[in-house]
Amino acid sequence: MAITQAIANAFKKQLLEGDANFKSSGGDVFKLALYTNSATLNSSTTAFTTSGEVANTGTYASGGDKLTGQNTSIASGVAIVDFADLSFTGVTLTARGAMIYNTSSAVTNAAVAILDFGADKTATSGTFTIQFPAFTTAAAILRISG
Repeated sequence: MAITQAIANAFKKQLLEGDANFKSSGGDVFKLALYTNSATLNSSTTAFTTSGEVANTGTYASGGDKLTGQNTSIASGVAIVDFADLSFTGVTLTARGAMIYNTSSAVTNAAVAILDFGADKTATSGTFTIQFPAFTTAAAILRISG
C-alpha cells in the first residue's frame, strides 16, 4: 500500500473534455479527503474512495470537506490554481496523504490530485491543517505548463 503524489490521469482527460471549472464564482465544488498509510492512491486513482480514509473525528467526516477560496491565474505561460488552507478541528487522527476531488464532475467525485505528505502527520485533540503552497507559478498546488 502506498500513496504516490500525482495529478490523476482521469483529471487530465477531464480537462481536455471541459469537465473541470476552477472559477472562484460559479465553478465546480472541490473537496479534500485525508488518508492513512494503508491507502493505495496514485495517478491511476479515478475517484474518491473510503478505502484507507481516516476515521471520522472532530470536524472530519468521511469525504473530508469542501475547499474554498479557489483562484486561478496565468503568468509566464504557466496556469495555476490555488485554494484556501483547510482545517479540521477537535480531531485525533494520523494522515499520510490526501485526495482533492471534484464533486461537480460528470464522473462522480472525480479524482484531481493525490497528495503525499512524505510521512505520517498527526493531530491529537487538536487542529489538523492542510496548508497549500504559495500561489506562484513555481509552487501552486496545480500547475499547467507546456
